[in-house]
Amino acid sequence: MHRLLFIFIVLFCPFFVQAQDVLSKLEKEYNHASNNTTEQLNLAPKYATALFFHNLKSKSYQVLETNISIATKQTDGKYATILYAVQAMNYRLDNKGAESLKSLDMAKGYSLKTNSNEAKGYLQYAKGWILVRNNKTTDAVAAYLKAIEYYENSPTTSTLYGRFGNTAKELSAIYSNLNEYQLEEKYSKQFLLLASKQNDPNLIFDAYMRMGYVYEQKYTQNSSNTEFRNKTEQYYLQAITTFNKNKEAMLNRSSLSYAAINLANLYTGFNREKAMQYARLANSVSLEIGDPIHIASSFGILAELALQDKNYDLAKSYFLKASMEIGKSPVRDHNIELSILESLSRISEEQGNYKEALTYYKSYVDKYKSVYDQEKLDITKRLESQFDKERQEQKYIKLQLESDKKAQEIKLINILRAQREQVYNNLKLVEENQRERLKFSELESEKKEQQLHLAKLETQQKNNDINTYKKLLAFKEKINTYYIFFIIFFIVLILLLLYAYKQRAKSIKRRDELHTLAMEKEKQNSKISTLTALLEGQEQERGRLARDLHDGLGGLLSGTKHQLSYLNPHQSGNIEEGISKSIDQIDGAVEELRRVAHNLMPDLLLKYGLEIAIQEFALRISNNALEIHTEFINYSNSISQEKQLIIYRIIQELVNNAIKHANTSEIIIQISEEENALNLTVEDNGKGFDPASLDEKKTAGFHNIELRVQFLKGTMNITSELNIGTSIELQIPIH
Repeated sequence: MHRLLFIFIVLFCPFFVQAQDVLSKLEKEYNHASNNTTEQLNLAPKYATALFFHNLKSKSYQVLETNISIATKQTDGKYATILYAVQAMNYRLDNKGAESLKSLDMAKGYSLKTNSNEAKGYLQYAKGWILVRNNKTTDAVAAYLKAIEYYENSPTTSTLYGRFGNTAKELSAIYSNLNEYQLEEKYSKQFLLLASKQNDPNLIFDAYMRMGYVYEQKYTQNSSNTEFRNKTEQYYLQAITTFNKNKEAMLNRSSLSYAAINLANLYTGFNREKAMQYARLANSVSLEIGDPIHIASSFGILAELALQDKNYDLAKSYFLKASMEIGKSPVRDHNIELSILESLSRISEEQGNYKEALTYYKSYVDKYKSVYDQEKLDITKRLESQFDKERQEQKYIKLQLESDKKAQEIKLINILRAQREQVYNNLKLVEENQRERLKFSELESEKKEQQLHLAKLETQQKNNDINTYKKLLAFKEKINTYYIFFIIFFIVLILLLLYAYKQRAKSIKRRDELHTLAMEKEKQNSKISTLTALLEGQEQERGRLARDLHDGLGGLLSGTKHQLSYLNPHQSGNIEEGISKSIDQIDGAVEELRRVAHNLMPDLLLKYGLEIAIQEFALRISNNALEIHTEFINYSNSISQEKQLIIYRIIQELVNNAIKHANTSEIIIQISEEENALNLTVEDNGKGFDPASLDEKKTAGFHNIELRVQFLKGTMNITSELNIGTSIELQIPIH
């Protein structure tokens, strides 16, 4: 019994799932879009369809007519195509075949005025939908496949995947009826994929239910294959999960009881607990929403489960409740009512209540007779209607044949009349032809005379052309001579220019080479003069060192030698005094040697760097009559030891010059370090001099300073005023 109820739901549920709240929602959206033509035209098909299925047919047709009048005024026929297609399907549901075909033809006409593949695909979908309901399955499949081809070549829109999915669902249903289960499964899977892309939970729910039904059919045919059963269970559970996750977006709550009934029906064969769980879920949901079909189905499954437990009283109560709900349904299925009566009769018999069993059985027989008689009456009426229809068609065909025959006779009379007119026209043409021949012969003679005259003119023209051609050749030869002369002239000119350019380039190159050689020579001379000056400085340094050794150390050592040579070994007191003096003289000699060595290469410079060496030098030179101050700013001791020694010598020379020539009492030595340079300043408060006469007063020491600065690639700036002092600034690169 529950199997019959299940089949009833699968076949009829899609026509009753729409609820009043869905219609209200669509009406609100449609009215809100009344100020936006495009949005209104997009919503109109869905709204009109919802009105039609809620039995508001006149309002549905009115909405379609209103929007069709708007859409037909647009240059793009997209919306008109879709609206006419919806109208055609509504007319077909309303059994208005002629109007349906007329609307479909209008949709075809407007489809030629649009490039929208989605609209063309929807037209093919509507065509297939109508053909299915006219029992032309083969043509319907062809139309659906054409629709899929259009959808596959259409850009993505907000409605594409939904319309594409509905086409796949229709194909799946067709192949299910044809028992082509492989194709049914293919299009059911495609429907599921498209529903997922549309991301519409209602479509996804329907797709899961469709997939579950596909595998339940397979399981029904082969109940030993548990894989089919597991697949059925999986898809029905996914449908319920989709509903629970998207309760707010689901169009109808009866979808949950629909899925629960299918699951309970599946579980009755192998899992009684789950069958009971989902049957109760379906029962509670269907009672809450008041859907009689779902209530009856859930009671039917609960009754079957009670029968398995041999709880006949409970089963009977469930069957009676199911029978009551079936009576409330606007759609009556007599097979289900017969099944319920048969089950009640069987239960009463099992309980031993034969009187009640007989009563139910009599009700079953009476119902069966009434159904059978009604079916016979329906069949008779259908056959009579079909006979009348065929008789009318035969009359129509006969009238059509007579009309065609008369049309052919009229056509034959017209042909004979046309032939007679043609003969008359031919005679006229012969007469005119003879006249034309006479005129033609006259024209021929005139033509020959004209040709003769033309030949003479052509001969004269040819002679003129020959003369003109000869003159043209002579002119061209003259022009060619000029061209050749000018070409030779320009070639010679270009060659001369190239020769002059090469000579100039050679001259510039030679001049550059000479300039480079002169620069190299100048650099070599500069290096030679620098090295010569350095050598002279070294020679002077050696001479000074020799004088220091001779005058200082040599005198001390000679005095010590002389002192020691006059010591008397017999006079002890005299020896001790002589040795003591000799030791003092030797100490002086050592000190003198240290002074000379320090001047040659200061130990402090080697050990502690330039800053300490200059500070020690300033301290050593300073006395009561001369103060030397040193300042170091940002000095990091980063230059090489060789450069430090040269800078030390420069400062020595500058300080010695100030002491010797400036009669100074105060000298300031300042060294500051920048990023890439060392700035050195030596100032004194001496008598100063005129910088303009510096070249005449340059000494060998000052010349050595200049050469050392050049060697360090530095610059020197001298500022001096009489009776004020002198300032010498040096800038030396660090690297």
